[in-house]
Amino acid sequence: MTVQSVNHYDVVIVGGGIVGLTLACGLRQSSVRVAVLEAQTAEAAASRQRAYAFSPVSARILQGLGLWEQVGNRLTPFQRVKLSDADYKRAITFRPEHGRTDAVYYSAEHTVLMDAFQRAVQKAENIDYWCESQGLAEGADSRGSVTIVRHGERYELRAQLVVGADGARSGVRDRANISTFGWKYWQSCITAVLEPEHSHGNTAYEKFWPSGPFAILPLPNNRCQIVWTAPHEEAKAMLALPESDFLAELTARYGDEMGALKLVNKPSLFPVQLMQSQQYVRPGVALIGDAAHCCHPVGGQGLNMGIRDAAALAEVLQRAALRHEPLGSMKVLSRYQRWRRTENWFTLTLTDFLNRSFSNRFMPLVVARRTGIWVLDTVTPLKRLVLQMMTGFCGRLPVKAK
Repeated sequence: MTVQSVNHYDVVIVGGGIVGLTLACGLRQSSVRVAVLEAQTAEAAASRQRAYAFSPVSARILQGLGLWEQVGNRLTPFQRVKLSDADYKRAITFRPEHGRTDAVYYSAEHTVLMDAFQRAVQKAENIDYWCESQGLAEGADSRGSVTIVRHGERYELRAQLVVGADGARSGVRDRANISTFGWKYWQSCITAVLEPEHSHGNTAYEKFWPSGPFAILPLPNNRCQIVWTAPHEEAKAMLALPESDFLAELTARYGDEMGALKLVNKPSLFPVQLMQSQQYVRPGVALIGDAAHCCHPVGGQGLNMGIRDAAALAEVLQRAALRHEPLGSMKVLSRYQRWRRTENWFTLTLTDFLNRSFSNRFMPLVVARRTGIWVLDTVTPLKRLVLQMMTGFCGRLPVKAK
């Protein structure tokens, strides 16, 4: 198949999900010429039935990108977040006054975020949004060239920098020969959207059971999303149960605070892993989001880490462009790596520690963590510090988040 055309850009972003589009939006008011490559149609990419725990720092980044007016009133603010250990009566309760914003966290639906990002990207004069681009990851190389097939025709895209925002199985990372460190957990996650009988009161829950964390995220229209972590075989067995039996098992972990539960969508399953790339950059290549790192879903850190990656890289590239520095040089890209890789290591370590320390029945550890819950819920300054860490305010913030 002959090449239909050669297209020149400054930055090619491989992956048109939330993280890739955050980077694109961060560059849309600059002189940087950007291409975003998405394997699906725009509609299919935006249609995923999933919600995310969305941190106040991520909310500030949206504000800095000029997207908050489109998104803010469609997110569900958490007025309380309750962390508890199995059937232990005491819980740590976080409220807005313990943090820096009017919400502890937010829940954000995939469709809402993607709608705002796609509209912004499609209106930007310096961004081309290449949807239905097949084979895109296979063509990324260290010379800043990406070859794609779109509607049966072959295109070559050349750029100073190719950014991998193409997920945990990143083709860009593989082509750049960047190795990774980490492990797969003994657990899988079940996600589903529910409609409880009674109001969720904009309260989120993280309940630590010996089999794994169980999170409840409040959504609009009195719906909730669960993120239920369990050992692989147990999770598969749960998913295979008839709906009434599944709901009975779910209720045992969910509790009866909100009355009877009704499934809104079919539950889905995904494995859990910890992964950190040995490098986030190579000459002409950078990784963001799940292409650079993956963490356990406890604490809802994954997407928020990726959004901060994208905002940080956008800031580094804009400043380099103003200085007329080559965007794909290691001098420029090392600034991004130094900024984000160490901070992400801290978050990966924290989520791993939380999962391992709570997912067991070792009695001395049970006593220690329940004592810790009592202390955290009692000592307000310590509670505030923990919340700052979990919401991303302890690290270096992008300008867009200030």
